[in-house]
Formats: sequence, C-alpha cells, structure tokens
Amino acid sequence: MKRGFSTLNVLPRWIIVFIDLVVYSLAALSGYLLRLNFNLESLYDYNFLRGILIFTIAGLISSLVTRSFAGIIRYTGIQDTLRVLYACALTLVIALGVNSLAENAIPYSIAAIAFFVSVVVLTSYRLLVKELFAFYRTIPKVSKKVLIFGAGQSGMITKQLLDNDTSTNIKVVGFIEDNPRKIGNVLSGVRIYSARNDFEKVVIKNNPSELIIATAAMSLDRKNELVDQCLEFGIKVTTVPTADKWIGGEFGIDQIQEVKIEDLLGRHTINIKNKYVHQELSGKSILITGAAGSIGSELARQIMLYSPSKLILLDQSESGLFEIENELREVLNINERLICFVADVTNRDRVKRVFKEHRPDFVFHAAAYKHVPMMEINVPEAIECNLLGTRNIADLSVEFEVKKFVMVSTDKAVNPTSVMGATKRAAEIYVQSLNNLLSEIEADKPTCFITTRFGNVLGSNGSVIPIFKKQIQKGGPITVTHPDITRYFMTIPEACSLVLEAGVMGKGGEIFVFDMGKAIKIVDLAKRMIQLSGLKEDKDIEIVYSGLRPGEKLYEELLDDKENTMNTHHPKIMIAKVRSLDFSIVKAHYSALESLLNVPSNADEDADMKMVKELKSLITEYRSKESRFSMLDR
Repeated sequence: MKRGFSTLNVLPRWIIVFIDLVVYSLAALSGYLLRLNFNLESLYDYNFLRGILIFTIAGLISSLVTRSFAGIIRYTGIQDTLRVLYACALTLVIALGVNSLAENAIPYSIAAIAFFVSVVVLTSYRLLVKELFAFYRTIPKVSKKVLIFGAGQSGMITKQLLDNDTSTNIKVVGFIEDNPRKIGNVLSGVRIYSARNDFEKVVIKNNPSELIIATAAMSLDRKNELVDQCLEFGIKVTTVPTADKWIGGEFGIDQIQEVKIEDLLGRHTINIKNKYVHQELSGKSILITGAAGSIGSELARQIMLYSPSKLILLDQSESGLFEIENELREVLNINERLICFVADVTNRDRVKRVFKEHRPDFVFHAAAYKHVPMMEINVPEAIECNLLGTRNIADLSVEFEVKKFVMVSTDKAVNPTSVMGATKRAAEIYVQSLNNLLSEIEADKPTCFITTRFGNVLGSNGSVIPIFKKQIQKGGPITVTHPDITRYFMTIPEACSLVLEAGVMGKGGEIFVFDMGKAIKIVDLAKRMIQLSGLKEDKDIEIVYSGLRPGEKLYEELLDDKENTMNTHHPKIMIAKVRSLDFSIVKAHYSALESLLNVPSNADEDADMKMVKELKSLITEYRSKESRFSMLDR
C-alpha cells in the first residue's frame, strides 16, 4: 500500500481546479446558512443559487489569474498558501464588484463569510493531503531514523528536505541542542532535546542510525566529543555544509556528507598577528619553489591575497603547476602578475634565468623530496635535490640580492633517522651558516635566511590519511607500521600562515618551530576512520602491522635534545636555539657530497654508503633506523 501511495502521479490541474470550485460553492452555501442561522426556508428569499453561482464563477476567475492550482499539493509550502489567500481575496473582490452592479446579487455579509470559509478549507485540505503523504511514506516501516544537531535555520531546512524526499524513508526523531533556550521546545513538529543531558536517553528510545550536524557554530572540541558519543553507540555522523557552500545557492540532500577525519584533527584557529604581512609582501616580487606541492600551492593561494607585484611559481611537475595556475587565474584577476616556470631546482642555469628575469624580493623554498622510505633507497636524488638544490636557490638569492629566503623544513630533520631527514637537516645547516657568514662580512643588509619546521600536514600528497581512505574503500586491510607509532598533525593553511609569519618576523638565521599540540597514535587514527566510515574493526576492516619502514621514526620531535627555544610575539611560535657551524666546514662537506654524486655509474658500488657516511660526519646526531645504513653507526 505504501509503495502505491507514495508513487502516485501528480493530479491533473483540472481536477484541482474542479475541487477548488466545489469548495467555493460550498463556502458560499455555508455563508448563506450561517447568515440565516440555518433557516432553510429563508434561502429562497435571498435567491441563494444565483449567489452561489456568482461566487463560484468569481473563484474560477481568481484561480486562473493567480494560478492557485499550479502547486503540487503533496509539497504544499508557504508560497502555495499565499497563492490560495490571494485567490480567495480576489474572489471576494469580484463578488463584491458584481454585487455593486446588481443589487443583492450576493449580500456583502454572505460574501465575507464565504471568503473566510474558503480560505480555511482550501488551505486545510492542501495541508491535510501533504500530511497524509508524509504519514503514509513512513508505513509500514521507517528505513532510517536520524537526529539533527542544531535547531536553527540549517537544522529546520535539513528536516524539511528529509521530510520531502520520496526516494528514502527517513524520519527525523528529534533535534538535539546545546543552547538551553531552545531545549524543550518543538521545531517543525519535532522536540528539541539537550545534547549533553538527554543524548543517551534519546538514542535508547529512538535508536537512530545517523546524526546530522547542521550548525557551523560548533567548536572543534565539542564536535570531537559529539562524534565520540555517536561512535560509542554505532551512530553514523554526517554534516551539512555552510550556506556559502550550497551548490547554486540551494541545499540538496546529496550535499549531506560524512564527517571527515580531517574535520576532527584540524586544530583551533590560530590568530597569527600578521598585520605586517601585507605591508611586507604587497607590491613585491615573490618566488615559490615546489609551487605545485601541498605547501607550495597553498602558499601561492595565500600570498596572492596580499597583492604582490609578481608571483613566480617554480616546479618540475608540469601537471601540478598547470593545475595551480588555472586555479589562481580562475579565482583571482592576476593576469601578467603570475609567472610559471617548469624547472628543477638542481638545474642552476635554468633557475638562474628566473632570478635574472624577475628579481624576486622574497623566496619561499618548498621544493624537496620528502618520502622517507623512497629516499632511503634513492640517496643520490635526495642529496641532489634537498642539499644541492637548496644550495642553488640560496646562493642565487645572495647573488641577486633577495631580501628574505624562507625555507620549509620538517620535524624529520630533528635527530634524523633517515636519509630524507638528514638531507633536510643539512639544508638547514647550510642556509643558517650562510646567513651567519653574510652577517659578518657584509655591511649592507644581506639576504636573511629563515627556516621553519613542521610536522605532518593534513591532506598532503602521500600522507597517511589519503592512504587509509583508499584502503578502506578497497575493503582493507589498513596497514599501520607499528602499534605505538605517533605523529603530529596540522592543517596546510596553518602551516603556510606560519611560513608567511616567519618571512615577516625573521631577522635572519632563525629556525622557527611550531607548537603542534598533542601527538596522535596512528593506530587510533585508523580505528576512528573505520568507525566514521560506518564499519567495524576486524569485522569489516582489519588493521595489520607491517613493521617500521627504512628510516622511519617511532616518535617525531620538533627539537633536538640539545636544543632550546626562545619565545616570539605569538605563544605558539618559537625559535629553536640550534648549534651553528662555520660556513667553510659546511661548504667542504657539500663539495665532498657533490664529488660523490659525480662518480660514474657502476664505478663505485659503495657510493651510497660513502654519501651517507659523509652526511653523518656533518650531522653528528644522525642515527639510521631500520636501514641498511645502520651499520655506519656501529
């Protein structure tokens, strides 16, 4: 019965017009009966048939004029109700107009009574039909019960959307709220409960399978708390986008999305004092290396907001560079201010051309190889890109009098256990020692070299979260290297805000580190992602431990054991006090590494070992882990 009722075709409009005319006729008859106190004998004294005919014809004309029959009754809304009201008002006007031309055609009092009766009946029967459809859609069984968090406008729109969706049998069993002024009230026919005090009671009573978060005014801690409550009861959590993200300005049921792990790992907004960033970057020529990567592309997005005179994007990835260029040109009117160079930072001649033509004032150096296991077996490439590529950009910055050079480093450079981490630490040492040398020998303002260290960024290429998502989509298993492995996480916009702040704050020679918050166990991250996908660990998705990969740390740090920090004007940004080396010593190590790179192929089978040995002599704290190079530490 339910299926047949819910799939009825829309009634032809002529039937709706006919029903409305019957209502107008009965409303006019009711007017006569009420006016005459149901004295049927007096009806003929008033020629009631003529009056009913006049009011009915007036109703027909008003229906055609206002198109009050055009709405689909099962979806009756405010606009449909207003059209009915306009039609009834026009009917009354026409009837009174006829009465003024033909005296006593239909008495004024009877026309007024008929007007009120027709308004009530026409709107009531439409709403009744709508409610019948809504009622019969839930019979004999509701396929899904949902709770909505947020009894505001977004919550009300979400409920109306679900109520009107005929493709699914969803029933909203309640709203939950933190606002005490809303708790206990009824919204759109559904009670509002306390999210903190009534959650368990509502869940046990109604057994909902899903909770929809329909509010943007929610702190990250509160969202995590609510999600944890839902996961404890096996309730799926979804969210409604903010109004500015509604497709075409309208909200559709397909826009309700699962809560992403990134939404729960993102940290509180950090209000970095960057009021001087605009002053520093506006009107300047700015070069970003590694501009197609996660950090580089976000730097480009943020820097363009400060109106540089020129933004030069450099990367060896043609496709990635093409994508960020198109994105920036679509969003911003930048025209000739955006220049893209496909180039490798290890190609000094090619990169020198960029410096010579565009004379950058600022350089943000984000180009690097960053995947630990990959670089552990590709030592020459790690050294060439991360060390010699950095040296190229740093030396050219001095040659062409760049104002500030800001390098993006990594927490893997601290007490490095991998080739990748060691090469990044070696790059830090080079730019810092070069900065110190310039400060000693140059009277004029030399190029300032500044370094920033970050942990893992959410959504970056090759990070653990996209990998876990793909494994879950394939049905598992999820591979975790070790049950105790932990990592720090931050958002890409946060990281790039720090880079820009460092570019303004830095005076030269600093290594800026960031308060990354609490470290997160990767296995806990995997378990939570499984739950958020509506699946169960071991039953639906298995977690397997693959063992630490070559060069991989169990725990990551932002500071060496011998390093301390100094505070800055922002409580979450510190300056690491690190040991510095004489530039001549650093330069000698770099020359030795470059010589090893130039050894002909197959001439020396132990070239990788010799390179890593040279790195270890430069970076005394470098101790290999789970690697073939561990033998060098004995």
